[in-house]
Amino acid sequence: MKTPITDLLGIEKPIVLPGMSWISVPELVAAVSNAGGLGILATGPLTQEQTRQAIAKIRTLTDKPFGVGITLLMPGAKENAKVALAEQVPVINFSLGKGDWIVEGVKRYGGKTIATVVTEKHALAAQKSGADALLVTGHEAAAHGGEVTSLCLVPNIVELVDIPVIAAGGFSDGKGLLAALALGADAVAMGSRLATSTQSPVHQNVKQAVVDKKVADTIYSKNFDGLYARVMKTPMAEKATRRPMNPIVAVFKSFKASKMVDMPLWKLLLGLLAQFDKIRMLTLFGAATEKLEAATIRGDLEQGVQFIGQSQGMIRDIEPVEILIDRIMAEAKAEHARVSKLLAE
Repeated sequence: MKTPITDLLGIEKPIVLPGMSWISVPELVAAVSNAGGLGILATGPLTQEQTRQAIAKIRTLTDKPFGVGITLLMPGAKENAKVALAEQVPVINFSLGKGDWIVEGVKRYGGKTIATVVTEKHALAAQKSGADALLVTGHEAAAHGGEVTSLCLVPNIVELVDIPVIAAGGFSDGKGLLAALALGADAVAMGSRLATSTQSPVHQNVKQAVVDKKVADTIYSKNFDGLYARVMKTPMAEKATRRPMNPIVAVFKSFKASKMVDMPLWKLLLGLLAQFDKIRMLTLFGAATEKLEAATIRGDLEQGVQFIGQSQGMIRDIEPVEILIDRIMAEAKAEHARVSKLLAE
């Protein structure tokens, strides 16, 4: 299938693995790219050296295009972006911040940039900055989706911009892919679906929970990590989102996040004084890190919390990436034939 996104990124199928912390690791990134899509490495939990090593690992596993995700609000993001630029990765996907300097750096070596956005305002700003494409994240998505559902947000942004759009939030099968294309998007990102594949490092306990859960079994709240985020509904998640974390506790726990990405303690403390609002979100992120890692890596949903999209209710199996992507493409073609027949009658 050819779309403006497949042409832009040099991929065969319009399916993207977004950069999900602890999930979008080199093995899963390469599996998606090898299957014809675009895998994007998550750098949120990585140090500069770990990011460099992860990029090198991907290159040993695939010769296909891949991306690196940079969440600009998070600690260590600027440093990891500089690593990605130095390594001249084919695609950089940035979010939660101004990525003009990343766009300029990528253009110098002929790569491509994708900006993740959740509002029309941010979409227009990203296009103005020179981003090559947008990843538009609707309300249904795991983690930090927008306030507006994909059904409304995607076509609205498509009408406003002149660059290709990747739709994210609520897409997990061939019907979803076809629906996204009908909304005007040029590809889909399927985080929850690909996170529940056999190559994903997500613990088997969590994968099985995704299969067992329904579409309504999620919670959307800003009390978990400081930004509105969607997580799997469990007793621990309900407790963690009941009220905002105590700021003092959050600051203490944020030291773990700063250590994780080699941020000096003095820099964190200085930021707490100079940029309280921004660093407040960092502290909440640091406090949330323990619970996210406990669920994703250790499979402990009694103590951990798992980011997941509403599409979990449409995920009914755990299969290899290549089987999933081939099936999605076949479903989309079959659904297209069905709808075309209806329109012809």
